[in-house]
Amino acid sequence: MPRPIAPMAPMPAKAAGVGRATLYRRYPDPATVAVALLDEHERDLQQRLLSGPPPLGPGAPPLQRLVAFYAAMVALLEQHLPLAETGSARFAVGAYGFWRAHVRHLLDTAGIASSDGIVDVLLAPLAPELYRYQRFERHQSVDEIAEGLAWLARRVLAPDAG
Repeated sequence: MPRPIAPMAPMPAKAAGVGRATLYRRYPDPATVAVALLDEHERDLQQRLLSGPPPLGPGAPPLQRLVAFYAAMVALLEQHLPLAETGSARFAVGAYGFWRAHVRHLLDTAGIASSDGIVDVLLAPLAPELYRYQRFERHQSVDEIAEGLAWLARRVLAPDAG
């Protein structure tokens, strides 16, 4: 039985609804175009983290917020995987710094000692390469991936809860 093929990146100009020449006059390369297209969706998620309703936004306990953050990030990856920065380039994008600050805040609020060392570990499962592997090589569903991340959040923020 043939395996599903991971989605290919759409042509950035087509995704933006403009001609290629118009797009590339403003952006020097396809990677820059992808970052710009994804930026709008990342900013929306950032706003929901800052002022949206709980559990994603303020007002819920750190564990519930981390689980909601993971679910939102999985949804973002599912919808926009072809645009996501991969490799070390993703650390240079401003959104990674925001995600890092958010997770650090949740750990600090939960009283996790030395939380700075664990922040990147908790963000590592959101790497686009890993998500692509889980979805298209391991054939995991979006729900299975989100549940795995929720399990991780519970083990870090509520280890005695079982």
